[in-house]
Parts: sequence; structure tokens; C-alpha cells
Amino acid sequence: MQKAKKAKSVLTALFAALICAGCFIQIPIAGMIPVVLQDMLAILAGLILGPLYGTLAVFIFLLLGCIGLPVFSGAGGLAAITEGPTGGFLTGYLLGALAGGLIAGKKSSVGWLRLSLAAAAANLTVFLCGAFRFSMLFPESDVWALAVLPFLPGTVLKLIFSV
Repeated sequence: MQKAKKAKSVLTALFAALICAGCFIQIPIAGMIPVVLQDMLAILAGLILGPLYGTLAVFIFLLLGCIGLPVFSGAGGLAAITEGPTGGFLTGYLLGALAGGLIAGKKSSVGWLRLSLAAAAANLTVFLCGAFRFSMLFPESDVWALAVLPFLPGTVLKLIFSV
């Protein structure tokens, strides 16, 4: 039991580091929010590590960004979450990892369909959080066209790759 807990702790730290590194691979698109790998890695953390350790990995990533490490795309620090257009997406990573981990369930009982549905639900959670925050910052804008639609093709590719 102790050995399994140590392994989960190491994997949690590894996923936190991978999510941090995911911000350095960016595809700029028209608008304020670049395409990054962090959403896929955060969701994978939930799917692979489960809801507790997966969410913890994302929390560690967010904590590192809040204290000033340059792991958020665009603006860094706590301001990225509280003031920037990516704040909702960052919060969504946490909730997406939790949702994906809860839906996927135990690894031994996860089939391809259930894993796909868990990943899709986790991505939907990220998008809902991101779009909600974006609409609060820019109430007069077309949230669908600016904060969701440009990212759907990349999200579908990342979803296919992650499952």
C-alpha cells in the first residue's frame, strides 16, 4: 500500500511538471488565447491518475503559476487567473481533471468508450469554464466565435491523441 502511494505521488509530481512544460508548446491563433498542450495534459492527469491525484497534479501546476513561475501562457502569476482571458480555462483544467477522473473510474474497468466520454466531458468542462470567464471579461463579445470555435479542431485532435 505504501509503495503504491509513493508511486502515485511521483506520478502526480511528474504530471504537474508535464502540465507546466505544456505551456512552452504554443500555437498562436487569431485572438488572445493560444493553443497549448496543457489542457490535454491536465485531462490526461485526471484520466490516468484518477480524480484525487489528477486534480492534485493540476492544483500543483496552478499553484506554481500563481507564485510566479512562467507556466501560464500569456500573463503570468495570479493575475492570469483573476484578470486574464485564460483564467477560466486554467480553472477549467482543475475541474476537467476532476470530472474526467470521476467519469473514467478505476483503470481496470475502463473501456475505450467510457474513456472517450470521460475525456470529452472533461474537455467540455474546460470549455464551459473558459467561456464563462471570457464572457465576464468581455460581455459584448461573441464568446463562441472568440473563445470556443477557434479551439475546437485542436481540441478534437488532442482528444483523439489522448484516448
